[in-house]
Amino acid sequence: MGAYLPLFVALPLLAGFACLLLKRAAPRAAPWLSVASMLGLLALAAVAVARRDAGVTFAGGWGVSGWGGNGGADDVVFVVGIALVLDGLSRLFLLLVALVGTASAVYALRYLEPEAGRPLFHVLFNLLVAGMNGALLAGDLFNLYVFVEVASIASYGLVAYRTGGTEIEAAFKYLVLGTLASTAILVGVTVLYAATGYLNMADLGVAIAGGAVPRLPLLFAAALFLFGFGTKTAAMPFHAWLPDAHPSAPAPISAMLSGLLIKTLGIYALARVFFVVVGADEQVRLILTLLGCLSMWGGVLLAQAQDDLKRILAYHSVSQMGYVLIAFGVGTWLGVAAGLFHAVNHALFKSALFLSSGSLERLTGTRRLSEMGGIFRRAPATSVGLVGACLSIAGIPPFNGFWSKLLILIALVSAGQPVVALLAAGAALMTLVTFVKVQRKAVFGALPARLANAREVPAAMYLPVLALVVLCLLSGLLWPLGVDGVIGAAASSLRAGAGERPAASEYIESVHGRGSR
Repeated sequence: MGAYLPLFVALPLLAGFACLLLKRAAPRAAPWLSVASMLGLLALAAVAVARRDAGVTFAGGWGVSGWGGNGGADDVVFVVGIALVLDGLSRLFLLLVALVGTASAVYALRYLEPEAGRPLFHVLFNLLVAGMNGALLAGDLFNLYVFVEVASIASYGLVAYRTGGTEIEAAFKYLVLGTLASTAILVGVTVLYAATGYLNMADLGVAIAGGAVPRLPLLFAAALFLFGFGTKTAAMPFHAWLPDAHPSAPAPISAMLSGLLIKTLGIYALARVFFVVVGADEQVRLILTLLGCLSMWGGVLLAQAQDDLKRILAYHSVSQMGYVLIAFGVGTWLGVAAGLFHAVNHALFKSALFLSSGSLERLTGTRRLSEMGGIFRRAPATSVGLVGACLSIAGIPPFNGFWSKLLILIALVSAGQPVVALLAAGAALMTLVTFVKVQRKAVFGALPARLANAREVPAAMYLPVLALVVLCLLSGLLWPLGVDGVIGAAASSLRAGAGERPAASEYIESVHGRGSR
């Protein structure tokens, strides 16, 4: 895979550049270029997942000899260049980006059809995907920061895409908080580089485990990373940007923000930095658990007071990320695997929910639940997709949300944290209450007179939702295969184990040539 890793970044960049070039000559080509780009990434990601024996691969660096690298240990050091590292964790998230990106690109074919400026939307859309893929493959902290910034800047523009007063205000708030988070990350990278002379994550992990960084600078850097990546995750109390950004963005971008951005720039980066570089010791895991509990309950309680469907979904993104954080806080292989499983599940069902919200808004002319009702009579396909996604996030078996939450509870109880398990179970019950209300008010009940002539949305809008719901059902039915396979491999690439040094992780061993390649 080494020769093909740059394509994960180059393909969406080329598609975005083509959209810009064809803005005037062939504006209708832009949506199809995005779909083609996402399908290409999906094929690449499927090959990467299928080649589980590939382990860690170095794509080489750009220097006097150009792109090189043959996967050997000598390729760790580059004079000038970017090391692209493919391991179990990055494989999992690359596949996730391709799946949700494809669904969102297909959905946007008809969702954005009445609007002008579609080529610019697709330029930013492809730039967003390129930034996320680059962050997933970056083998050093500085380039992780660079790709995080690329994706973040694209997302700011996409939130403000419709250029209304509300959209501009939401994008500005997102920009300010996102810039503060990015600054914190950059300062954290600088502190570690000043102390060790390394930027490569594997080398940093070994150096820190060996005591190369004094405790005070290490704690300072860890706090900066926690704030920076915690803000990208939208964990409480760093979540203020998210409830405004999601309702303001177009539906396919809301799906990308909630389904992917807070995973790749937040959860993935947080896990990679703390489990591989800084070290997930008992204090770090306690902080993750506290943030997780606050996010779980704060998000679910704030969602209860909302009538705007997209704000309800936004607050539940905050809440659902809390489950992932408390799972990471356990620190065991089961805890990490359960957290990653829930992150994958959340990407699928929350993307389906946000795409469904766009369809409902198109059907009813409103996002307010109190003004909906009886949509099943006029739009059965949209209603089935919404109900399936609601059942998944609510944790109803056999959908995937039930199994990942159950595994998190088992991991918590096994680790001797029954109180946190009870809190998680209570938040899950409150989530169920919320989405029973959503189904009752949006799908069932009496059809308002003003919606008597409502029609089903185009197939390009409901088919991606139904496909995501089918994936939610399949991943629920086949979850043992996933946890034992691609998700288990992702957890193994991270886990140092409770109390173990970060140098013990499979990621570091593979990068230094001691693991499987």
